[in-house]
Amino acid sequence: MLKTDRLLLRPFEPTDLDDFYAYRSRPEVFRYLYGESVTREECAELLDKLIADHELKAEGDRLALAVHLPDENRVIGSTVLKWRSEKDRQGEIGYSLNPDFHGRGYATEAARAVLELGFRDLGLHRIVAECDPRNEPSWRLMERLGMRREAHFRELEIFKGEWGDLFVYAMLEEEFARAQA
Repeated sequence: MLKTDRLLLRPFEPTDLDDFYAYRSRPEVFRYLYGESVTREECAELLDKLIADHELKAEGDRLALAVHLPDENRVIGSTVLKWRSEKDRQGEIGYSLNPDFHGRGYATEAARAVLELGFRDLGLHRIVAECDPRNEPSWRLMERLGMRREAHFRELEIFKGEWGDLFVYAMLEEEFARAQA
């Protein structure tokens, strides 16, 4: 569990289904994500998977955290930290937020806390994040965090019926430490 100024990042719980479904069922949330908006039943199955991703014990594990807004007593998003390599101390972050809460800095606050968890608590050396270049709010968030764009893969894959590009951003442990100083 992580606490920020305005948020509580905690493992998902079965009681989060209503809040989770409230945004995961919206087509605009999936515009740049794999898959499509989900039914309530599919959302419950996805939530079960996220509940199971509650700790990082070994390479390949994912830690999925609910972005809980205590002032409104609701889950407004999710954030994930994946342990990509133990030997090379590599990780990856991701995030998703209910569109009703965009533009208030919640995603930046949550992602910064997950970066801190990766660097300070897990001792990771490098953390990456990826997004579709058309998802400007996502890559701007990465830049606000101090991550740098390392790659722009053009027409990397067929994404939702058309060629899709990919931005890769990264940050090193020392860059995170400098940004926090």
